[in-house]
Amino acid sequence: MRAVTTSSDPARGPVSVDVVLPCLDEAEALPWVLERIPPGWRALVVDNGSTDGSARIAHALGAQVVHEERRGFGAACHAGLTAATADIVCFCDCDASLDPAGLEPFVHEVQAGEADLVLGRRRPQTRGAWPPHARAGNLALTRLLRRRTGLRLHDLGPLRAARREPLLALGLTDRRSGYPLEMVVRAADAGWRITEHDVPYRPRTGASKVTGTWLGTWQAVRDMSRVLTGTGTATEKGIHA
Repeated sequence: MRAVTTSSDPARGPVSVDVVLPCLDEAEALPWVLERIPPGWRALVVDNGSTDGSARIAHALGAQVVHEERRGFGAACHAGLTAATADIVCFCDCDASLDPAGLEPFVHEVQAGEADLVLGRRRPQTRGAWPPHARAGNLALTRLLRRRTGLRLHDLGPLRAARREPLLALGLTDRRSGYPLEMVVRAADAGWRITEHDVPYRPRTGASKVTGTWLGTWQAVRDMSRVLTGTGTATEKGIHA
């Protein structure tokens, strides 16, 4: 059984929103990301085996640090979701490519009951922000998603917001790159109202672990394709990061 521990859990009042930030060697990006967390929200930095001091930096900057020993984007995201206590949980990459402050209208939409899951459609701010192979993989997956669910989404990006208890009730099982897509598919199957809004997308800080390479993109597309075709998630197939 995987171990999930928190390295800081100060006594606080009610937290309105928790922001899950999956983290693997993001020491350079963390200061910018954490300073952009809206006031009154809590940052949950899920350290997924960093060796560059990311966990220490996040703790020093006031974030709550969750340690997830099993490698994988989905493993980190789900560890953050299970550690969250706020009514609304947001997800954001920890590489400074996305601004967590942009989640505020997402949260307002969920709080107002206008949507159950709000997603960010990435809009590159420079030519190099979103490599062509990564964009092509995303386009192929959104088309497959449309056939599977009828949803006319343009992106399966990591910036998103929803209520915590319904998210947990979806019973997500993927612990690799298929996690974000599995969330959308299961939410659609459950009849959730899913909306999408444009968000600025900047070049990430540091080296990409997934979409920055052809191999990483192929692995992500493979994981997500399994979700769409019903051949099993990475976890169910015994594939580990």
